[in-house]
Amino acid sequence: MSIHFDALETRDPAQREAALLAALPKQVAHAKANAPAFAKSLQSVDAASVNSRAALSKLPVIRKHELLEQQQAQRASDIFGGFSAIAYGKAMPRIFASPGTIYEPEGARGDYWRMARAMFAAGFRENELIHNCFSYHFTPAGSMMETGAHALGCTVFAGGIGQTEQQVQAMAELKPAGYIGTPSFLKIIVEKAAEMGVAMPSVRKALVSGEAFPPSLRDWLAERGIAGYQCYATADLGLIAYETSAREGLVLDEGVIVEIVRPGTGDPVPEGEVGELVVTTLNPDYPLIRFGTGDLSAVLPGTCPTGRTNARIKGWMGRADQTTKVRGMFVHPGQVAEVTKRFPAIKRARLVVSGEMANDQLTLKVETLEAAGLAEKISEAVRDVTKLRADIALVEVGSLPNDGKVIEDARSYQ
Repeated sequence: MSIHFDALETRDPAQREAALLAALPKQVAHAKANAPAFAKSLQSVDAASVNSRAALSKLPVIRKHELLEQQQAQRASDIFGGFSAIAYGKAMPRIFASPGTIYEPEGARGDYWRMARAMFAAGFRENELIHNCFSYHFTPAGSMMETGAHALGCTVFAGGIGQTEQQVQAMAELKPAGYIGTPSFLKIIVEKAAEMGVAMPSVRKALVSGEAFPPSLRDWLAERGIAGYQCYATADLGLIAYETSAREGLVLDEGVIVEIVRPGTGDPVPEGEVGELVVTTLNPDYPLIRFGTGDLSAVLPGTCPTGRTNARIKGWMGRADQTTKVRGMFVHPGQVAEVTKRFPAIKRARLVVSGEMANDQLTLKVETLEAAGLAEKISEAVRDVTKLRADIALVEVGSLPNDGKVIEDARSYQ
């Protein structure tokens, strides 16, 4: 039985690079012809000349805040801000919304988000049942994993998020081969099962994403008989990289061109240096060219011991900006600003993310002269804007650090 999903994974690196660079000018031309935003930003670019990484590095980087700004500016005429190459109808069966709010189209192709490759590397095989605990509403995570599982030939239980006791019951009765979801929620489910005295012997593997997966949690799961593997994907791009049994970084997906650039610029850094991941997708429906993820990583030297020959990255190493991910959801500085604008009594605010991984804690520190009933109202506003719960700490005016930070990530990743 092959340990590889397909022959693409074991191509000669030079053959892969030639194929990617041959597809690149066609994708640039396609984006210019079918996505108005790229027709504008790449107006002076000769698509045929973008046939090397050096040429690609000269193109502008598109960042998430630009997606949001253009979508907001064009909401009456084009909900996708000119970045989508497909329109409502059979070509676009679903639309999702990520915090911001940023809308993402889902095309009609099988395994649209290319997740089957990551599932295969995590040990999932045809005719197995997978318990999917990613959200099925608003964000695309649930659909990303389900469509990948279907492409792999698996059946999916749509567990979604929350309802921990019911998740335990379903796992005990349906006996899935494994779990897909955030690592922190899997830990919660396993702990709840132990508390309930319910055995889940079938759950022996997991593909996790949406947040950091530290070695401590990986080992904690392994001690309980669950082999957890991680993948790196976004709602904009689909799969970017995935973990293998070698446990040495993450292997890049075959359908993306990845650059690592100096944060705040589009300039590639020397190999091995930490920088921001910039991804060009070969997806014709949503042809993002040089999309800045805001995530930090670095290229690992050599190739994977499993025989996969694509480049590897070290995995998620933090954010290039203050945007951070909490319980699988991005939180943006703009969302903190939106909360503060609702309350004239707030002078300054700072959102602190603390706790160990799988136990994120949010505290919004607010400088104010008022107190009566304010904390409860602010808490409701935080949940409304970010979809997350946070403690509210009212502090003296002038007591917060004057360092420009709106979001402080004080979590431990050890």
